[in-house]
Amino acid sequence: MTSSSAPGSSAPGRRILLKGALAGAAALLFGAAPAPAAASDAAPLLRLRLPAPGGPYPVRAATQYLADPSRNDPWDREIGVRELMVTVLRPAAPGHRFPRAPQMTPGAAASFTDLAHWIHQPLPRTGVDWAATLTHARTGARPRPVRGRPVLLYSPGGGDARTMGSSLAVDLASYGWTVITVDHPGDASEVEFPDERPNRERVRQTVLLGPPDAATFRTMIDTRVADLRFVLDTLGLDRVGVYGHSAGGTAVAQALHEDRRIAAAVNLEGYLDQMDGELLPVARQATDRPLLLAGTDGFRDARLDRSWAALLAHGGPVARRQLGNTQHWAFTDYASLVPQLQRAGLMTAAGRAAMVGRADPRATVPAVRHLLRSFFARHLPK
Repeated sequence: MTSSSAPGSSAPGRRILLKGALAGAAALLFGAAPAPAAASDAAPLLRLRLPAPGGPYPVRAATQYLADPSRNDPWDREIGVRELMVTVLRPAAPGHRFPRAPQMTPGAAASFTDLAHWIHQPLPRTGVDWAATLTHARTGARPRPVRGRPVLLYSPGGGDARTMGSSLAVDLASYGWTVITVDHPGDASEVEFPDERPNRERVRQTVLLGPPDAATFRTMIDTRVADLRFVLDTLGLDRVGVYGHSAGGTAVAQALHEDRRIAAAVNLEGYLDQMDGELLPVARQATDRPLLLAGTDGFRDARLDRSWAALLAHGGPVARRQLGNTQHWAFTDYASLVPQLQRAGLMTAAGRAAMVGRADPRATVPAVRHLLRSFFARHLPK
């Protein structure tokens, strides 16, 4: 669950520095630009930037609406069907005539402006133009042929939308993978659909505005696993990779256990148990397919160590890595956005440390990207 007050989020553990951080790539990722002035009533809203991808291919972005009539929505039974929104990111043919895709749609950005401080307390209540942030993927671009290209699915953290995983997903696509980022409506901070429908507005907000109780956490993980498997069914996918952050990490690890179509998974700091301590089946019974457990020193706690250790004790193709001087949301777009907020005077140093840690994003962003690229290059080569 990605809430600023999530249990254990303030319990640092022993620092283990992740090797292989591509510090030399920093200049390619972050352009040198003057820091914006602190926001005031008269100042323009801050426009945030995402780091550019490092791969050789331009990237195409397209959104898709999916509906599963066999399931009702677990968070709002009146909707009557389980709906998803996904973004498909693919290597594109050369050409820059097409517009860059926004990180958030206008409706989603307006909703996030109201919700941001409630979802993550260090985020500012005002002063940011969340609709202005652009990804480095382009809408309308012609995709490259996809024959034989492996597919990766991304599940975001609890309370977060798929949009906050844009930078990492675009980077993976720029190296040749097709990446599908999946929203989990009702759980995600906000999701904008193509239109309204009975009992559901066009922009649907999260029901999670604090740490979940045990029943909510169980529903969240079960629903996410079912969502991911439905995407595989609907898009006719086989032999895919999955990665997820926090609750998304929990879900992808369990989905790996349940679905043989998933060939490899990366759990970015998700617990492998229920809140009452019951281990998930993947932790009790092990896995015969590659699974990477990646964490931060700032979020590490006894529950995470216990549930991860249970899986690692089985042996097999499971590995654990840790980023030093970082916090839970360093695996998301917040890794680059939060330091910009601090430089603009819209977030305190303590708020930054609580969300992403004190490490420089020019080191952490390349390190996270390299970690996932190298893992999937080994287990799902292009």
